[in-house]
Parts: sequence; C-alpha cells; structure tokens
Amino acid sequence: MARSSRRLSDWTFSSITVVILLLLASCTVAVKHHDFKRCEQSGFCKRNRELADSMTEKGGPDSSPYHLDSASIKFKDGQLDGSIVKTLHDNEAVKLPLTITFLERGNVRVTIDEEKRKKGEIELRHGSVARKERYNEAGAWALTGAGLQSQKSSSLRKVSKDLSEVTWGPEGRFKATIRHAPFGMEFWSGDEKHVVLNGRGFMNLEHWRPKVDKPVADENATAETAAAPSEDESTWWEESFGGNTDSKPKGPESVAMDITFPGYGHVFGLAEHAGPLSLKQTRGGDGNYDQPYRMYNSDIFEYELDSPMTLYGSIPFLQAHKKDSTVGVFWLNAAETWVDITKSSHGGNPLTLGLSGGVVDTQTHWMSESGLLDVFVMLGPTPQELSKSYGELTGYTQLPASFSLGYHQCRWNYVSDEDVKDVDRKFDKHNIPYDVIWLDIEYTDDKQYFTWDPHTFPDPISMEKQLDETERKLVVIIDPHIKNKGGYTVDEELKSKGLAVKNKENNIFEGWCWPGSSHWIDAFNPAARAWWKTLFTYDRFKGTMNNVWLWNDMNEPSVFNGPEITMPRDNIHYGNWEHRDVHNINGMTFHNATYHALLERKKGEVLRPFILTRSFYAGSQRSSAMWTGDNQANWDHLAVSIPMILNQGVSGYPFAGADVGGFFGNPSKELQTRWYQAGVFYPFMRGHAHIDTRRREPYLLGEPYTGIMAQAIRLRYALFPAWYTAFHEASTDGYPIVRAQYYVHPEDEKGFAIDDQFYLGSTGLLAKPVTTEGAESVDIYLAGSENYYDYFDYTIYTGGSKSHRIHAPLDKIPLLMQGGHIIPRKDRPRKSSGLMRWDPYSLVVVLDSNTQATGSLYVDDGETFDYEQGAFIHRKFVFADGELSSTNLGTKGSKTAQYLKAMKDVTVEKIIVVNAPASWSDVNEVSVTGEGIKGTASAELIYHAAAGDKAAWAVIRNPRTSIGADWTVSLPKTADAKSEL
Repeated sequence: MARSSRRLSDWTFSSITVVILLLLASCTVAVKHHDFKRCEQSGFCKRNRELADSMTEKGGPDSSPYHLDSASIKFKDGQLDGSIVKTLHDNEAVKLPLTITFLERGNVRVTIDEEKRKKGEIELRHGSVARKERYNEAGAWALTGAGLQSQKSSSLRKVSKDLSEVTWGPEGRFKATIRHAPFGMEFWSGDEKHVVLNGRGFMNLEHWRPKVDKPVADENATAETAAAPSEDESTWWEESFGGNTDSKPKGPESVAMDITFPGYGHVFGLAEHAGPLSLKQTRGGDGNYDQPYRMYNSDIFEYELDSPMTLYGSIPFLQAHKKDSTVGVFWLNAAETWVDITKSSHGGNPLTLGLSGGVVDTQTHWMSESGLLDVFVMLGPTPQELSKSYGELTGYTQLPASFSLGYHQCRWNYVSDEDVKDVDRKFDKHNIPYDVIWLDIEYTDDKQYFTWDPHTFPDPISMEKQLDETERKLVVIIDPHIKNKGGYTVDEELKSKGLAVKNKENNIFEGWCWPGSSHWIDAFNPAARAWWKTLFTYDRFKGTMNNVWLWNDMNEPSVFNGPEITMPRDNIHYGNWEHRDVHNINGMTFHNATYHALLERKKGEVLRPFILTRSFYAGSQRSSAMWTGDNQANWDHLAVSIPMILNQGVSGYPFAGADVGGFFGNPSKELQTRWYQAGVFYPFMRGHAHIDTRRREPYLLGEPYTGIMAQAIRLRYALFPAWYTAFHEASTDGYPIVRAQYYVHPEDEKGFAIDDQFYLGSTGLLAKPVTTEGAESVDIYLAGSENYYDYFDYTIYTGGSKSHRIHAPLDKIPLLMQGGHIIPRKDRPRKSSGLMRWDPYSLVVVLDSNTQATGSLYVDDGETFDYEQGAFIHRKFVFADGELSSTNLGTKGSKTAQYLKAMKDVTVEKIIVVNAPASWSDVNEVSVTGEGIKGTASAELIYHAAAGDKAAWAVIRNPRTSIGADWTVSLPKTADAKSEL
C-alpha cells in the first residue's frame, strides 16, 4: 500500500502536515528520485567506489593495506582464527579479528571484526547512547543455527611464508587458499577455481578514529608550505539528505569487499529489484546500469522498472551460474548495502562477453554502511545444492496453511462488512473459487489498529461467520506504526512499557504515517514481542475469529516525514543499536512477532499462521509470504512480475506474488484477463487495487473476460495438489516453487537468461504467460531431449533446445507438460480449497521417450502442525514396464495411523496417460492390486488415438485406489504391448 494524499485527509493540519501533503500531492506521477539516494549521494558508497577506481588504476591488489598476521593464525576443528592488520599512512596498525569457519556442504564463513570497537575502546559523539561495537546480531535473526557446524576433519597446511591452504569436504574435494599479504582468499573445487575474495583489492573496513577539528587553512600559505591533500571527510561525521541530517556518532564504519566468480557469466539473486533475472552490469555502458544494486528497504512510490533501485525488501544472497556449476555468496549484513557488478571476457572477443568462445568472469563489489564483514561462500555445485545450503542457514519456507495457496481477493478498501458479504456471494453466483478476502486500513476506527470502525464494520463476527460457511478466510492489515492519540490503549501501553523505537536523544520517536503522528513498536525488544502477543487474543482483538489472518505492510519502516521516507539512521533500538545497523532486518522482526502472536491467540488452538509482509530480509521465508509491492496496471509491470518472482525463489523466498491487475491505475479488460492467467502461476495469488481505481472483481468485467478469468482460477484450484507438493519441497529442501529455466536445465546455456517462462515445482509443467498487448501467440523455449505436450489438448512440441511458436488467443494459457512426469490434480470445482479436502485425485501421466514417468504427491490437513508428528501422506508415483505404482515416501510418526485412517476413502478417480503407446488401442481394462484391494481388481481403460499433431492418450477410470496406500495399476502383458513398452 503506497502513500497517497487521499489517505491524509483526516490528519491534523499542522505545518508538518502541509509539508507532507505537498510531498505526496499526486498519485499519478512515477517514483520521485529525489527522495532516494544514488551512490554518489551516499557517503560510504561513494568512498568505496572511489577506492575501487583507485585500486583498478593501480593495476591490482598489491597496494591493499590489509595483511594477515601469520603469527596470529590458529586452526582447530575446522576453524581458523587470526588477526588482519590494516596499515595506515602513518604506519599505525589497526587490528581486525578474523574467523574463517569451514562448514559442511562446501560452505565457508569469513567474519572480520574491529578490535577497538569490539572492546568498546572508542568514544561516541553527540552524547549518543548507541552501542560501540559493530552490529553483530544479524545472524541471530537471519540464521537458524543449522549448517553452522565446522567440519573437524578439515586440515590446514602452510604452503609458503605468505600462503596457507585448507582442504575440507568429502574426500578433501574443496580447497581454500589464503593469501596473507595482501589478504585474500580463493575457493576451489577439484582443479577449478570458483570464488575469489579481495582479488582486486577493494576490501575496506573503515576503522574508528576520533574526530579532529582541523585548523583553518592559512590564506597566505605558499604551495610549498600548504598541507598535503587529505581524505574527504565531508560525510564521515554527519551526512545530510532531503532536509535531514544523520548525526553519525560513531563516525565512518563501512565494510566492503570485492568477490569474483571466475568463468561465471550469469549471476542471480539480490532480491528485491524490478529487473531481469540475470543481473546486469552496474558501471555503465550500453544496456547496463550506472548505479550499483541497492539494498535499503524502502517505501518506493510507483517504482520504476529495469532498475537497480532499492525496493521493499533485501536478501543479500547471490548465485553465480555457468554450465553444470552453481556457486553463491551470502553477505550477512543488515545495514544499507550496495553491490556493483561488472564482467570481463578473456580467451575470446572481449566485446562479446564470452559469446565467441571466450570465458566470462563476473566481478562483484559489496559495500555496507556498518556492521561486521560477514560472508558465506557456497560451492554448490548445483542450484539445488545451493538452495539447500542457503535454506539450512536461514531456514526453509514454512509449510503454509493450504488456503493461502488459493486465490485472494483484495482492494483498498472494501467499505463495510456488508460489502464483504456481497462480494463473497457474487463469487459464488459466478462460480469463481476463492479462499481469502482482505481488508485494508479503512476497516479500523480512526486508523487505530486492533479496532473496527463502528459505522462501517459494526458486526465483523457475522461477516467472518459467513466466510467460514465456505471455509474462507479474512485477512486484515496491521502495520508497525501506532497512532499517537490520548486514550488509545495500544499506544498508551506502548509508551508506558517503554516498547517503542527511540530517537537519537533516547526519547520515544515520533513520526508520521497513515494515522498522522505515530510511534513504532520496537520488535527487536523481547518485551515488545511478548506484549504484541497479548494484542491478538480473541478477547483483546475483539471481532476476530480463527479464520482471521494478518497483513503487515509499511514495515520497512515507512515514515512519511523521515529521510528517504523511512526512519532516521541514528534512531535507537533495543540494545542501543542504531537504526542504521538493523534497518534491513526491521521488517522481519515485525512479521516474526506477528507470526508468534498468531500462534498463541487461544490456548490449545495451534493453527498455521498466514502473514503477508512487504518488507523482508534473509530468513523472512520462515514465517511469511511476500508480494512485490505497489505495482502499476500496465503491461510492463505484468511482464516484470515474472522475473521478480523467479528471483525471489532463487533468493530463498519462494512464497511470492505480485498484485494481480496492478495496484495503481485501471487495467484494460485484456490486461486484467492476461494478468489473471499469469497470476494463477504466482505462488501467492492476490488481486489488489488502489482506493482510487475502479472496482475490478473478476465477475464485473462481463463476458468473455469473466469466464476466461474464472477458467484460469479454476485451473489454479485443479492443480492444487501439485502446488501443495511444490510448497512441501520448498519447506524441506529450499527449492523454488516456480523455477527458472537455468534452475531446471543447468546445463543448457541458451536458457540461462530466459526469465519469462518457468516450471511449477518438479511437475514438468512449463508456463509462458502472455505479457504483450494484443499478442495471440508466444515463443517458448524447450530444453532437454524429451517432447512437451500442450496441457489442454496434448499437441506435441519437440524438445532439444528449440523454440516453438504456440497459438495463444485470449482464452488460452500457454502451458506445456514435459515428458517423463506425473502430475497430481483434483478435477471437481469447489467454492474454496477447504471444500476440496475430501475430493478424489486425478493423475496425469506424461510418458517420455522410454515410456516412463515419475512424480510425487504430498498431502496433510493443511491447517495444523500435526504433520510434524507424521500426519501426512507423501507418495512417489512411477510408471515403468507397463505398470504405474504408488509407494510411500513418508516416515511414521505418532499421528500417522490416525491420519491415514481419516484419508482412507480419498481415492484416485482417474488416471490420464499422455503419449500412450499405440498397442494400448486394443486394451479395455487394467488390473489393480495393492493395500485395501482384495486379490486383483480391474479398471476400465479408454484409448484415444493420435490425431494430427496431437499425442495419443488413454484414460483409466475409477481404479478405486486409496491415495495413501501402496498400489499398482498394470496393463496386460500382451506380446505387442511387451515389445512396445
């Protein structure tokens, strides 16, 4: 939800309000660039870029002042400790404690601190109460504790006076060489070098130094007597932007390092940015950016596309990919961070970046305002291994409540409880399934969270009960800003308990947001999080039932009158950390607090919470879904939503979506229809719109548009079993839910930069949404040797790294199935996903060139945590040698038997076999054996011959097999069938 002048009408019109109104006067203009810094306007970014330029001009890292003291090195149980010495111009030495930990999975953690700050041997300016140390608690929020164990079998050897080497991993496969002078590291797998730290000499830790007021220059001094030029200190001690001044009580404290990926031409990640999946270069040139990728969570009003400009969330995780190899780095830092990316080619034409036989190296330069230099290096070697490694460190996506995978209907704002009821009824009238309806801020009484407007929402319980009749849910918004108003209990408690964020004077911080004057909960404070839990209980948040869930918006945090529309950097959080140190984690602390609050709304009632967040950091995937913020109703924003969501999956946060239809503006009927067709393949699917837009519920557009959108939504619900299985894979292995071309086909170089088509989980389903106005066809690229088949009519498209033109009139979604996969689905349309719980399954078996296929299915109750005690079904399906079998992938727990008993009557009602062999044309029935079947049963087979460019297919009707049982469906072993199968 963006800033808008319309929402400010009820503010008290003080002088500051007038300023804000002028600032936010229009909803029709694009992002105001003057509100947000460029690198040259950010002191530490400018300084570090200038250092990089200087080192590049000098031709290499040899002049780097950072040296590892060889005598300080200690190595034990996979951990190296030592001291890096930074030599200053006056030969003074700054000590920087170093720890390198060699982990499992081929990962390494490199951490560099600063001794004086660590010991508190510094002085703060302006009487600040801020902590003297570098911020060292980012890991406490982002990391889970898993994957951090050192590999005790790793070994260190001294190669030479200035070179050490560590080997670790399976059979000592991995090697790290540590250069002492100047300090740097290279990471090898076998005989191949994959990652280099400080290979270009850009490493920089701005050490503490006292501020010395320099004497005024003597105007009469001659050139011979004038002082030598010194460093530009203009932004060391304070920095102004947009009328705000940052006091910087600790002085300059940025950290930076260059990280190079030799031989890797593509890098992905660094969510969140509105641009292509394969990240662009940032040092200018044709088609490149002239700014680094910025990560500084911000409320960006109508963000622009194809830009490295910061957005609402930050995940400093990057993957580098080349043919058959993927490596990555995770830069664990919660402060403002910029990343430059450049590429160089060698061994070929330098102008073609590797396209003419050359090798491409990708060079990155990471710069953060404060905190530790703390980086994880991950040596893969596959995208899947990297996902697992990152998931181990920061946590896997929480297995969500199943309703959250359905369609969500939202706008700013449904105006009353009767309005909500009417929308709910009209979805049913038009036979359009949906699971959740949402309320924006207008439901509250005078912008006071945990209240209801008594005039427009006088009876929220009756509204929630109507939704509950069809197992639908309600989501309401609650933001971190609390209205500063006498008599408002929530704010009175926030202040009296001392739980709010403080300003640099250590008094409660007051800023401006939707309610006007506001205070912000400090969710870094354990006491604040404990208090937050009390606000969500049903007796406290009156008018809510257990089908009400939460939307946390504006949690960057958005502060309308703050610098860059956020909180001053010298504000103080719990533990006396400055806001500059924790900014990018702030949003995560808030949605985490909400998650745990929803777990404890009622004693004995433990349901999986659903929370949507706008701001996020590494680890946010453990407790929330996200969306790409306030997009616009135009074709370009529809197109960019796909690489943005794919990049969220690459960045370890796959439960992602974009506002379907576009938040700002009024989409044409064609655009809205195409957006719904794309949106059914977002992991999080929500239609949303600005308060000033026309109502656009799908049933309002009229035919043929309403029917086409309804058909698309029903496709989403038919594929619910496939979606839920993909979410389970994300929750156990960290895999993306929708997967980029390179992720599924890591060996196919032609597909590495493709970001407008994607696969759904491991199903082999390949979607290519139409994102161009007036288009009635798309070109789709098919990797791998297997054929693909149109999902709807089984038209054959040959694989083998070829592109095909697919006919796609307005009522057609380009959706293909790759041979070799088995896709679970449910074919009975219902009003909501909850009403589908006991419906039978269908299996679509898409045979490959060897007449084989595999697939899987995961099922649980979709709402509790009983699956942790074995209350789930996890099946593997295999078709081979003329038999389709279902075998168990799950492990038994205390609740397994009870759940299987409850599910015993949920069956497979239909099996569809695509690319069925011609020899089946004479087969009328198949035999079925397995659990719960006495002897051998039979099921009818109906064969449909190939016609034109469409594959043959067969239907096995009502095999009467339980979805949770072991069973086998066998075709007759006729002589002809044997020879073909």
